[in-house]
Amino acid sequence: MKNNNIKISAFSLAKRKELKGEDFYDFKIFEDYSISILCDGVSSANEGAYAAKKVSEHLITNFNNRPDNWSIEKSIYTFIESINSILYNKSIQEYERPEYLTTLALVIIKNNRLYATNIGDTRIYLLRENKLQQLSLDHNINKNEHVLSQAIGMKENVDIFYFENNLENNDKILLCTDGLYTLINDDLIKEYINGGAYSLVKKASYDFNEDLYDDCSAIVINILKKDEISILKEKKLDIPIKIKSSDVIDGYKLKKSLVQNNRTWLCEKNSINYIIKFPLLEASDNEYILDLFIKELFYAKRLKSDFFPEIIIPINRSSVYYIMVPIEGITLKEYLINDSLSIDDSITLCHTLLLMSQYLLTFDLVHGDIKADNIMIYSKNGKNIFKIIDFGSICEIYSISNKSGTASYLAPERFQESCINEKSEIFSIGITIYESLTNRYPYGEIEAFQNPIFKDAKGPKIYNNKIPNWLNSLILRAITHDTEKRYSNYSYMLYELNNPLKVKSFFNKNTPLLKKNPLLFYKYSFYILLIINSIILLNIL
Repeated sequence: MKNNNIKISAFSLAKRKELKGEDFYDFKIFEDYSISILCDGVSSANEGAYAAKKVSEHLITNFNNRPDNWSIEKSIYTFIESINSILYNKSIQEYERPEYLTTLALVIIKNNRLYATNIGDTRIYLLRENKLQQLSLDHNINKNEHVLSQAIGMKENVDIFYFENNLENNDKILLCTDGLYTLINDDLIKEYINGGAYSLVKKASYDFNEDLYDDCSAIVINILKKDEISILKEKKLDIPIKIKSSDVIDGYKLKKSLVQNNRTWLCEKNSINYIIKFPLLEASDNEYILDLFIKELFYAKRLKSDFFPEIIIPINRSSVYYIMVPIEGITLKEYLINDSLSIDDSITLCHTLLLMSQYLLTFDLVHGDIKADNIMIYSKNGKNIFKIIDFGSICEIYSISNKSGTASYLAPERFQESCINEKSEIFSIGITIYESLTNRYPYGEIEAFQNPIFKDAKGPKIYNNKIPNWLNSLILRAITHDTEKRYSNYSYMLYELNNPLKVKSFFNKNTPLLKKNPLLFYKYSFYILLIINSIILLNIL
């Protein structure tokens, strides 16, 4: 599995002729970090295999749902202590002694940094420039004996060996059980690790005539390259705390604060106006807040397209910020205070939003907060042009943890913590077009703290009779709360937008047949009346 800068492989073989062993591994790649877990269920315990699987599942699930403001270190300690307590108490209740026992090796990679821990004798190695180094600590009673002094579920409290390291290009991290490293030495590990986990485990098995005396498992993580977000973060630039008008930062003179929090300013350099954006004050002592801004800066740098304002990131910055070339216009939200968009402009806006979304999709990204406030409108050669702003909301498609979005534009499933995808973005696009044509929200204004109930929306044509029937149906299909009826992807909606004659009338599930298909309704009515009359006639005769 690959994700920008890493490649992960994993493989396991059970001992002797057994088909299933007591080792268990798993790995997941989330938005901005990966997690790899290898557990070796203690074979002398009755429930070693169960414990290995349970620990892996517990850690993966909890990391997937961890609070945004928790550090990796805090998360590791909290989740391991939690599963240790669960397994220890389960053992005492069922066996009156520890029987749910497993070792653990855990590696998390975020921003080119390794966060890791091990409990027991499952090891973690780092191969760098052909030098193999064991990073983990074996928890054995005696150095040369495989009698564990620590394991998950062994004691009421667990001692966690935690460590961190910076990673470099071409580093390789190996997680392996004692069934591997007791069979092949460091030189063989260095020789076969390039082939991944399968190569290492098969080498160990081959050398013992495919008759392993212990389960043998490995996970190999290749660092292919440093990711750009980490490179931006490593610059260690200052975060301006007190900012005021007339301050000069790298030649940019601050003129006017544009946002209430004083972190976005109109500025001037060489008699040219720009907009300069700084991270929030909290970023100075909150790594999560800083990471969000670094990611925003990364996307601003990466996404070069006419859909967005021009972004400048000075090479020799003295602090963390980015520059945006201002757009001589107003937000769509401001425009709608006095007027609604024309039919032609609304179609143009819909085109723009769909094409922008398709562009982001080529990077596996979504905007995450499509709304009238994040669209600039200005006139050029007598035509209205639209630009999309706010790089801070952009995130990876299928993200679950991301909380971006504005309540009145959010798809119903997003309130149930469903992932962001094309369907949910299409819903936001549809709401924006509906608002642009009618100056109202189809489901009313929704507050951030609400958990709204979505009923069938009224068609925008009710409020603006200039809207053609095909566009009315297109918008209703985009904003329906029924995900099965909503457009499934940008391309499908864009095709219908470009081919009005292909757009089928949209009706909600509860729409009466008379409205859906009058001809069919009257046809059914005719036959029903015919049957009734026939029955009456037969009774008379």
